[in-house]
Amino acid sequence: MSRPLEGIRILAVSQFGAGPYGSLMLADQGAEIIKIEDPGTAGDVSRGVPPTDIQGDSLYFQCFNRNKRSLSLNLGSPDGMAIFHKLVKVSHGVYNNLRGDVPAKLGITYDALKQHNPAIVCCSLSAYGRTGKEARLPGYDPLMQASEGYMSLTGGPDDAPIKCGVSVIDFAAGLAAAYGMMAGIFSATRTGVGCDVDVSLRDTALSMLNYYAVWYLNTGMVPERMADSSHSVLTPAQTFRSKDGHVVIF
Repeated sequence: MSRPLEGIRILAVSQFGAGPYGSLMLADQGAEIIKIEDPGTAGDVSRGVPPTDIQGDSLYFQCFNRNKRSLSLNLGSPDGMAIFHKLVKVSHGVYNNLRGDVPAKLGITYDALKQHNPAIVCCSLSAYGRTGKEARLPGYDPLMQASEGYMSLTGGPDDAPIKCGVSVIDFAAGLAAAYGMMAGIFSATRTGVGCDVDVSLRDTALSMLNYYAVWYLNTGMVPERMADSSHSVLTPAQTFRSKDGHVVIF
């Protein structure tokens, strides 16, 4: 049985968590993801994240990179970039999660690649976006949970700030990048013209504040940590202790 994205080829210059998670969603739907790995760093740094399995293979790396192809290629060399350009000609998208100022320097933006393929879609997932004074700064999920208010909303009223146990912003930003990439490719198949897609961890984190942000901006209501994982305005909506454990009622 065919999958919906079969026939779509995307070159992924990404590593660690957020970027590979987004391209993983596309790979699982049938897209051909060619993961470009830098030979100078022995490939994706997550290949060394423990725990490991057979022959020292990282389970972390495999979780984010199943269903993908891999190519060792030095994009900092003329020969490596020449090979990359040949791949761009026969691909639909170029996807990266590099620091915001790096894609332009490396030459993997739409302006740099459209001469090789006018329909190519270039998606960049960074910490703070590709423009502005913070584009050159790196960023990770825990930093975003701290700076964008998530840790101030998680836990009980007397707890220290607590981050979510799962990398929710990394995963959500990866999904947003995958969504943006497919929207761009959908448009390019109709118009023959590609584009840049710019996604950031911070923008994703801010967008997911959603009604909390709207409440504050419109009423001045400041969200606070609630006891027993209670909801700010709905009742009953919390965790209750029972004789044999805890239950959640919503």
